[in-house]
Amino acid sequence: MAFTLPALPYAPAALEPHIDALTMQIHHDKHHQAYVDNLNKAVAGSPNENKSLEDLVKAAGSLSPAIRNNGGGHWNHSFFWEILAPHAGGKPSGKLAESIAADFGSFDGFKEKFTQAATGRFGSGWAWLVEQDGKLVVSSTPNQDNPLMDVAEVKGTPILGIDVWEHAYYLKYQNRRAEYLGAFWNVINWKEVNKKYEASL
Repeated sequence: MAFTLPALPYAPAALEPHIDALTMQIHHDKHHQAYVDNLNKAVAGSPNENKSLEDLVKAAGSLSPAIRNNGGGHWNHSFFWEILAPHAGGKPSGKLAESIAADFGSFDGFKEKFTQAATGRFGSGWAWLVEQDGKLVVSSTPNQDNPLMDVAEVKGTPILGIDVWEHAYYLKYQNRRAEYLGAFWNVINWKEVNKKYEASL
């Protein structure tokens, strides 16, 4: 079965003014589509052709750079669209809020650590909130790697992530990554993040 591009769960303009419609269109329709197309080419005719995306990602270290990079790009972006939503943001609630307070001292303490991971990632990559053996940890990965990969420095189940490749923000924010990170808190779908957290436990 060939991999396919998932539809955005909202209109491209739905995250305005925080993330602009043109960025969303190019990011989803062009960048993400390219990862899907290149992943299909990379696995075609090989034993990896019928493996799930998650299985490919988890075994990234033993696979070709084309599968690692494009498989990671497909997984990461599919995840990213789900944890964004219009009229969202605010703070998490329930068990996730309790765990963030327990593991980071406070929600503000978590925000500071997550922002540091995202601003401190040199070049292109991602920052993550990861469930790891009953604890929440913040990490970052280069390129299209993620914490599910066997090559990740910090391994675990991603429950929140932000794309800090320039294609994710350059049209609106140019080189102002910190401003993009500030806007991100207004579009986090905490309901979905909480669902991913509970599923990871």
